[in-house]
Order: sequence, then structure tokens, then C-alpha cells
Amino acid sequence: MSADGFDLALAQLEIEAGHVEGNVERALAAIERAADRGADLVALPELFNVGYFAFDLYERYAEPFEGETFTRLGDAAAEHGIAVLAGTIVEDLAETEAVETPADEGLANTAALFDASGELQLVYRKHHLFGYDSAEAELLVPGERIETASIGGVTIGVTTCYDLRFPELYRELIDAGAELLVVPSAWPYPRIEHWETLSRARAIENQCYVATVNGSGEFDDAGAELLGRSTVYDPWGVTLASSGDDPAFVTAEIDPDTTASIREEFPALRDRRL
Repeated sequence: MSADGFDLALAQLEIEAGHVEGNVERALAAIERAADRGADLVALPELFNVGYFAFDLYERYAEPFEGETFTRLGDAAAEHGIAVLAGTIVEDLAETEAVETPADEGLANTAALFDASGELQLVYRKHHLFGYDSAEAELLVPGERIETASIGGVTIGVTTCYDLRFPELYRELIDAGAELLVVPSAWPYPRIEHWETLSRARAIENQCYVATVNGSGEFDDAGAELLGRSTVYDPWGVTLASSGDDPAFVTAEIDPDTTASIREEFPALRDRRL
């Protein structure tokens, strides 16, 4: 951890549809690599284990919250002494016992934030489910929890992919104290301009850091390819670090004092009337 903030790593992983063990192994290797580089938090993409566009496999590979994937990643956080945002997995709500669920049954697109001792700090289930040319809205239950957690002195909020199009959600997280918003995603071609513009806008309008961590890879059955471009924006909307569409590591320093000073210098959030 630096003197001013902490070091964030975004693991833009290659994701192969249905290759759960291989995908999870890549995630575990990324956690170790991020720790070796001195990162304090590493974030993984949306549905990094099964693959977002592998809709036919959601039910087959769904797990309870306390299932193997989150357990392995929480253990890895403790082993390597690094906080881990475990991207998202398909959660089997009926089998989950460890945390409160939004429904007694069904599937959810769920992220978990573990601290550097492997303790759970935050649960986020994707609120806005994509219906356009996608089966997500038919297969999943939307989330209801909106919460933040402090990691390394920075208050963090989490959203997922399509949530970027709904700025009201981000206002709620800012009102809850968020200084850094991390967005695990599976954003495909060709909507590059939307990916970049919406992410930057969320940073500018909320005067906070926004980190978008996307996957890399093609889903032949769905005719989709993830566009990568994982990026960290500062509270002015300036790009601090970014990637192309191949597997990559994106790193940046997050300084909560910068967020506070920008909000003081340009007090747009204080001028809100709604």
C-alpha cells in the first residue's frame, strides 16, 4: 500500500465458455500475480468462471454463495494477503445459506468482495438485467442490496456491466459514501463508445474513481466477443490506466484524498437539488 492510497489491479482474464476449472485457475493465478506486484485489491470480470454468453450453462454451473468458487477465491485472498473482488458468478439462490438472498429460488449474477484476510465485506447482485438480444433477464433474479465496504481506507461500491446505463444506482452508492466504484463486466463489441462514455460519465458526475474490469474472449455460439478495455478513471474522468482487448493487467493508485479535494474544489455534488 502506498502512503497516499492503495494500489488497484484489474485482471482482464481470458474467459472460455463453460471451461469453469480453467477460468477459475486463471483467476487464482491473477490473484497471486497481483499480490506479487504489490496490489492491495484485485478485481475480476463478470461471470469469469462460466462466461456471460454461455446462457445454456448457467443452471448447470450455478453455485450457492458458499460454494467452491467463492470459497477458493476467499482462501486465495487470505493466502496472498490481498483483497479480492470476485467478479461475479451465477449464484443458486435456493442453495445459498451464508447470506441473505433477494428470492427463495432462482439464479443471480453475484459479486463478493473479500478483504486481505479472506473475510467477506460486501455482496452485490446485478440490479439491471440485460434483455436486449440476451437471455439474462429471463434467467436471473435482480439484486436488491446496495452497500459499500472500506478496503485500505477507501470506501468501495460495486455494480455490474449493464448497471452503467442507470446513473441513479451510482448516486445511491455515492450517498452511501463510495469513493471508488468497481464494475465487473462482460461488455461486447461493437459498443466501444458506450463502454467508454458511460464509464467516464459515472466518474465525472459522481466525482469518484471508476474502475471497469472487462473480460477477453470470443463466444462463438452467441456470436459475441468481449471488447476488453478495462480502465481506471479518476474523479475528473481522466483515464489513469487502460488496456486493449487481449488479456491484460491494469493497475492504478487510488487516493481518497484526491476524491475529497476534487469534491471540495468543484462542489457539484453539494449543488444537487434532486
